[in-house]
Amino acid sequence: MTGETVECFNCGRPNPPWAHVCRFCGVPLVAGEAAAVQSGTFPTDQRSLLSMGAAIGTIVAAIVIGLMLSNLNPTNPTVGLGPSPTPHASVIPSASASTGVEPTATPAPAVAPTPKLPGTLTLGTGRNRQTCEIIGQTDTFGPGSVFAHTIALNEAFGIDRLGEEVVRVADGKETIVQTRQDGQNAAPSPAKIVCYQVPSNSLIKAWGAGDFVMRIYRGDEKIAEAAFTLTK
Repeated sequence: MTGETVECFNCGRPNPPWAHVCRFCGVPLVAGEAAAVQSGTFPTDQRSLLSMGAAIGTIVAAIVIGLMLSNLNPTNPTVGLGPSPTPHASVIPSASASTGVEPTATPAPAVAPTPKLPGTLTLGTGRNRQTCEIIGQTDTFGPGSVFAHTIALNEAFGIDRLGEEVVRVADGKETIVQTRQDGQNAAPSPAKIVCYQVPSNSLIKAWGAGDFVMRIYRGDEKIAEAAFTLTK
């Protein structure tokens, strides 16, 4: 027998100190109570039943109190396993919606389209005399090269000379370096294409290096133009 349990002298198993009969074999644990104990393994005397009922009641009360405390202060909150909410894009109100004032649209300035010229002017470092096809097409010419150009029209020129005007372009300004009267070139009346070439050195010597535009005139009508650069 210990301070917490009482060993049955018949089966040797431990019993609580308040037990009067062994819970396992039913043998009385207190002298003089043998007549009050029935045969069998479950005790039926009043004192044992009362003691067992009190112990069971204490255990049940402890369980109920624990459940009540856990409900008051849950440690593991239940998390729903439903589908995650689908994010929706935020809508930022426009200035007109928030202020109630429609912004005034500023019209873009009208830009007059550049009229398409009826002819073409092609530049290069050489030409085919028979076909007037340009060889080595380029818009940059340096010393020792050839400045060749071809003028083509969808119809006969209808004139025996074409005027060639050349202007220097610098700082957004144009300066005439060759007037159309000074730049007259033969154009046989039935022809639709003509070509010419001169050494680039002569142009560089006369006009210097820089950016230029050549314009071709049939009388007073401008029919073609092209930009080019002379380098030293």
